[in-house]
Amino acid sequence: MHFSIPDTQELNEGNGSTYIGYNIHINGVFHCTVRYKQLHNLHEQLKKEFSNDNLPPFPPKKLLPLTGGQLEDRRALLEKYIQTVGQDPKLVSSELLVGFLLSAQQETTCEKRQEVNLEVYTSNNYQISLTVSTFDRTEQVLMKVFKQINLPLQYLQYFSLYLIKKDNNGDLVVLRKLLNFESPYMTHKTVRDSNKIVIRKSYWDCNYDQELMTDPVALNLLYVQVVSDVEKGWICCTRDIKSQLANLQSRLAKREYIELARTLKYYGFMQFTPCYCDFPKPQTKVLIAIGDQELSMRLVGSGQFVKEGSFKVTRMRCWRITATHNKQDMAANSHANVNSGLELSFEYLMSKDKLQWITVSSEQAILMSVCLQSLVDELLMKKNGVQKKQPPMNKGNWSYMKRDGSCHLISLDDVNSNSRDDGSAQKYQESFSIKKLQEKFSSVSFKTGKEFIENHAFEGIGDDDL
Repeated sequence: MHFSIPDTQELNEGNGSTYIGYNIHINGVFHCTVRYKQLHNLHEQLKKEFSNDNLPPFPPKKLLPLTGGQLEDRRALLEKYIQTVGQDPKLVSSELLVGFLLSAQQETTCEKRQEVNLEVYTSNNYQISLTVSTFDRTEQVLMKVFKQINLPLQYLQYFSLYLIKKDNNGDLVVLRKLLNFESPYMTHKTVRDSNKIVIRKSYWDCNYDQELMTDPVALNLLYVQVVSDVEKGWICCTRDIKSQLANLQSRLAKREYIELARTLKYYGFMQFTPCYCDFPKPQTKVLIAIGDQELSMRLVGSGQFVKEGSFKVTRMRCWRITATHNKQDMAANSHANVNSGLELSFEYLMSKDKLQWITVSSEQAILMSVCLQSLVDELLMKKNGVQKKQPPMNKGNWSYMKRDGSCHLISLDDVNSNSRDDGSAQKYQESFSIKKLQEKFSSVSFKTGKEFIENHAFEGIGDDDL
């Protein structure tokens, strides 16, 4: 997960005085504004939960007012701190950090707790109308989607909510996956691009399709997504195959349609908008897709694809995200997305004795990084035979410090119970045993580096793979 604090803003304290607020962006999207003392309070509570040895150093307090240069130094140190925390799956999935980020989003948006209408869509644009609390986090909203369409909670691990928009050409673009530390209602309201919340499958191993196809509702969700991906050209097929698929679609032969589509190139891949790469030469225009344990790259020229290649994730030693922030644009709009100037760089084993850095410049670079990370998580989980099991639950309460210095208790159990229907508590507890694939294998997937994420799947590569 990519955290950043690209800028600060001066906020009014209400009594005429001002203070510095730090704008936190997560996966390239503005999430909340917090004060230094709020992050310090979070750090102190993380120390109690995980011990100081498992945390990065926190920027020290200063007795005297900071100069402009010192403020920038503090911002950079805080950004380094939160980036390191964001690369540790144990910290990211802890209810303490989840509760802090959710509370900070609530405070920043000034939303009151109330029941509101929220629309979630399937891939074929079918509208699922929900009544949610403004404070409902992503997992709660997803559960309400399941209840509305009569989909058993046992399939909760296989689906996620995504923000999707149409670009200027009318093409659909996946902005990002909604995560459990945010309120989908508040995020949807804050992001200024015209977008929709869409439910899509969120796994890479296509063998999981077989389990979904045993349930009629899950089968239908999978089917409409596959049809949509074929129609958008995200799944490549010949004219003859398109004719066969159209015939199956006219007969509503959903299972047969999926089985045929599963044989096609780019089935189960995440597709990205055209971008630029420095391989094989600088400023090469490419189309990138991620899936099936690889990053696929199609070189674009003269209006059509002229060359295609792939980079196996097991041969990526590490990768990193870099960003160039435009301070003037941020000053004009502190809630702007910071995706311009983003680069994904990965170090690739080109041959037995040759490692080479390859850089992709794309507004979706962070989403690419998130996809690579979750793909490797799933790959390692399968390789090591990790079984689905109930993770330990954090039952304690923690205090959230508001910007004015006052505190209130964070208890996700209280937040959860506030939006449950009678008799659904047991279902909710059962849903916690179905954690996302990244969380289930968090202890072995990645190490945290100062500038990059190391890929443990790379360590298992042998000569036969070269």
